[in-house]
Amino acid sequence: MTVIAWDGKTLAADKMSCAAGHGHTVTKIHRLRDGSIAGFEGDGDSAMALLAWLNAARDPNAYPEAQKDNAACAFVVTPGGVCNSYGKTPYPQRLEDQIYAMGHGRDFALAAMHCGKTAREAVEIACRLDVFCGNGIDTLTL
Repeated sequence: MTVIAWDGKTLAADKMSCAAGHGHTVTKIHRLRDGSIAGFEGDGDSAMALLAWLNAARDPNAYPEAQKDNAACAFVVTPGGVCNSYGKTPYPQRLEDQIYAMGHGRDFALAAMHCGKTAREAVEIACRLDVFCGNGIDTLTL
């Protein structure tokens, strides 16, 4: 499960991954080749295919096949601060909110940021309150 939070400057994510009842530690946020930062939730293999596509030419015809089933989602912030969400298609939805969160711990993280907490603090709070979030925290800043 996952919690990823964006506060307008910093992207933060927990590191827990669950598969067949076992927890693993993974990295869910990455800096892309173009300088953007991205967070991923959903199926790990599909997320890595989406990461590879985002780091490549982003050819719509080469979009990962698993995405047709919405196997993973990506939240991407460009160096200019534009936020996009990728899901089933290679055509992102632009997000205009100042703060954003995704994953199982999303509601806790959003509430924390609405109360003035940073993205990192929001993920810390979500990890304390949601048993499906944890194993450490990564952050990336534009």
